[in-house]
Amino acid sequence: MRKFTNTGKLSLPVSFAAIIIVWETLVYILKTPNYLIPAPSAVVQAMIEAFPVLMRHTSVTLLEVILGFASALVLSAVISLLMVRFSVLYKILWPYMVISQTIPLYILAPLFMIWFGFGILPKVLIVVLVCFFPITVGFVQGLTSTEPELDELLQVMRATPSQILWKVRVPQAMPQFFSGLKIAAAYSVTGAVLSEWVGAQEGLGIFLTRSMKTFKTAALFADIVIIVVLSLILFYAISLIEKRVIRRRNLL
Repeated sequence: MRKFTNTGKLSLPVSFAAIIIVWETLVYILKTPNYLIPAPSAVVQAMIEAFPVLMRHTSVTLLEVILGFASALVLSAVISLLMVRFSVLYKILWPYMVISQTIPLYILAPLFMIWFGFGILPKVLIVVLVCFFPITVGFVQGLTSTEPELDELLQVMRATPSQILWKVRVPQAMPQFFSGLKIAAAYSVTGAVLSEWVGAQEGLGIFLTRSMKTFKTAALFADIVIIVVLSLILFYAISLIEKRVIRRRNLL
């Protein structure tokens, strides 16, 4: 099993390097125009040339992502606990949560710009909407997936509903909770970039739009690389925290 895992970790950089080599070779052989499909070397060169500008836009998008993700985390945790603690609240809120996911973000983003202006608030709210549902669904499923026999045993031992929630359900819900967090982290950067398309002065979404309008395809690809890297960093950061939390829970 360990050999298989090590092989899997090694195959990712090897396959990535192979893709880059094939991509560079095909662009060179086919003489593809730079505005159509740039070579990886051209993307790297564009990233180096626009690095200060890219970092400024990245800092804006990253701030939106952090604020939105943190707000969604707190909001999801509170609402999930209330929904599990009070079944009436679950029956009221759950349908609206599902309905909220049927509305495309490219429709909500312009409305948020009209309602809240062109500052950072509408972008943060879009990130909250992107992150809220997967976190809440994962946490609620985890909180409600405990064995009924265990609840009955604790009730016989005269444990209060709050004690059952905090001592049993919350610890057992951690795997599902972190699954929702990882999904939300993967999509949070995309949500921020999408909100910037509608109206913003800075951010990776604005840099992407400007590069597209001026046919600077290499700079556009450089922007996409940064978006992917940010998403992966957030995803693996949550995964690292998950391992530590689960390991600590198992030790207890």
